[in-house]
Amino acid sequence: MNSTQTSTPSGSQTSFINATNQTITVNGIPFAYRDTGPATGVPLVLFNHWGAVLDNFDPAIIDGLAQTRRVITTDYRGIGGSGGSAPLTVGEMADDAIQLIHALGLETVDVLGFSLGGFVAQDIALKAPNLVRRLILTGTGPAGGSGIDKVGSVTWPLMLKGLLTLRDPKFYLFFTSTPNGRRSASLYLQRLKARKKNRDKGPTPSAFLRQLKAITAWGKQPPQDLGRLRTPTLIVNGDNDIMVPSVNSSALAKRIPNAQLVIYEDAGHGGIFQHHVDFVAKAQAFLDA
Repeated sequence: MNSTQTSTPSGSQTSFINATNQTITVNGIPFAYRDTGPATGVPLVLFNHWGAVLDNFDPAIIDGLAQTRRVITTDYRGIGGSGGSAPLTVGEMADDAIQLIHALGLETVDVLGFSLGGFVAQDIALKAPNLVRRLILTGTGPAGGSGIDKVGSVTWPLMLKGLLTLRDPKFYLFFTSTPNGRRSASLYLQRLKARKKNRDKGPTPSAFLRQLKAITAWGKQPPQDLGRLRTPTLIVNGDNDIMVPSVNSSALAKRIPNAQLVIYEDAGHGGIFQHHVDFVAKAQAFLDA
């Protein structure tokens, strides 16, 4: 596995919005990633939502977490700056992730997954339990979870609404429609635009649809044996998640031994973005415990 490094090594205290785009080749496919924070302790690897590229990671969360640890963000295969075709199953995404982590020379990592990334994170922890020290699952749910296979039918009307109102669909999909939710949505979307140079490529329509197939398949597949997970786990969501219904977070907390659950009030799928200061503090405390 050859690696193409195109920046200073981790350890430089660069804000996420200025972090260099890097690639590492895994099985002949280049994977795009960014690497921020000090090169000390256990690195934290993040996996993001459906259609997300590197510029869809919230800089407030990345910078907050990178104050005290190395934080690695990555594009799935076939998305953004990564090559190849987007996988049609969450299992393949998890396999890619495990190989990517090994290619980066990491033996133990903490993993944070949001939405689709939370599906991938669970699968990584089940397949490679010795690789994952601590697990943070946000805005997500278990295989076969309630309503996960319906995410397309929830999403398309609100994507259309976004087009018609000239707003990013995440304004409607990730946040509640209360004044509090709307204000948080606007601030979040501003943060995503803060990077001006060397932005990542957006997802192609084909990759977007292939990922939706993987999400739908995850929603229809048999439940996994989450009782096997011995990885300390923190589960976080809003109380009004319309994409991955909030009941799934409670279900995860019941099924994963000794999991901790945080539910934010008047918050949706993007509860961690709405409450980013509190979330970073809780995540740091959990990772450092």
